[in-house]
Amino acid sequence: MTAISDRKAVKSTSISGPAAKPRPGALATSGSPLVRPPAAAHLSDEQVAELGRELDAIKDDILAKRGASDAAYIRRVIKIQRGLELSGRAALLMGRNKAAWVTGTALLSAAKILENMEIGHNILHGQWDWMRDPDIHSTTWEWDFVTPARSWQHTHNDLHHRWTNVIGKDNDVGYNLLRMDGDQPWKPHNLGNPLYNAILAPIFEWGIAIYDLELADYQEGKKSKEALQKDLKALGIKAIKQFTKDYAATPAVAMLTGSGKQALYGTLTANAVRNVWAHAVIFCGHFPEGADTFTEEMVEGETRGDWYVRQMIGSANISGSKFMHIMTGNLSHQIEHHLFPDLPSNRYAEVAPKVQEICKRYGLPYTTGPLLKQVGSSWAKVFKLALPGKTKS
Repeated sequence: MTAISDRKAVKSTSISGPAAKPRPGALATSGSPLVRPPAAAHLSDEQVAELGRELDAIKDDILAKRGASDAAYIRRVIKIQRGLELSGRAALLMGRNKAAWVTGTALLSAAKILENMEIGHNILHGQWDWMRDPDIHSTTWEWDFVTPARSWQHTHNDLHHRWTNVIGKDNDVGYNLLRMDGDQPWKPHNLGNPLYNAILAPIFEWGIAIYDLELADYQEGKKSKEALQKDLKALGIKAIKQFTKDYAATPAVAMLTGSGKQALYGTLTANAVRNVWAHAVIFCGHFPEGADTFTEEMVEGETRGDWYVRQMIGSANISGSKFMHIMTGNLSHQIEHHLFPDLPSNRYAEVAPKVQEICKRYGLPYTTGPLLKQVGSSWAKVFKLALPGKTKS
């Protein structure tokens, strides 16, 4: 299979889907933002432009090399995930047996994590669109997560990845619920930061689904009633499908063996495990110590090179084994993902040393650390910012 460009792949494929909303905020072709972030203040316009060219070259190199081995990778992961899910649900049919219940719940949890992180998230970014496979395409894939894929693609791909960690533009900084930066005004309800986050973790998919409705935009008149009703309808349809699969179909079949209740508990537990894991990975990539945030003047007039700089200093990685990287959807390489969200995830490990070397050469931080350290750092920020003050993490 030969490599082809993303633009050419989209034009040549017959895959159809809903028209994508235009992505906001075109980048400047030259110059610099009104103010560069403190971590990059030492860089000149020429240095930032050169850094951008170096990162573009890294991306072009991967685009030129991707091919049959990459396609085989994602198809293999999908096959493994479906095997895990089928085995897990089958084991839960005998859930009255404790060993069967533990095995089934563990397998289904792993399947849901794999589908959500390494498969669904990355397919919906368009990482595999170049394959022109209608079954593995960003316009056709619907993931095992309660928020509809199209709604998530808008708030995540279009908005979050454009305005990463920009206070006032990126609502992923706290998801309109948590205070996650000292520049966010403190209000008395922020005292509940740790409690809100603890509740959010096991129901993370529902928190994201509500967030994707963009209720704040509706209240401010930025989103029409018709658009909200459309999104509510899509969410309702998706929720019914998810409930039917996990909380009706599997327990109903398990009732034949007297294991209906156990199967229900197993699917509930598997979803909670997946949610807690996804929550931890996302928070580790965006909120630990070392991941910077930005003001709106820091992105006013930014070039592609400046955008690259912001992605590098506004994200954080998780160090660990190859297995851990796969189970995080390779979002353990969050810096590389934010730089190149549409590159195949299996290539991030190859890209990471090159990005780290560029950061070192240009005097930019490259934040990384083991999982427990990053989780602890993120939670420390949750507690710290529950209190008044503008102190950064």
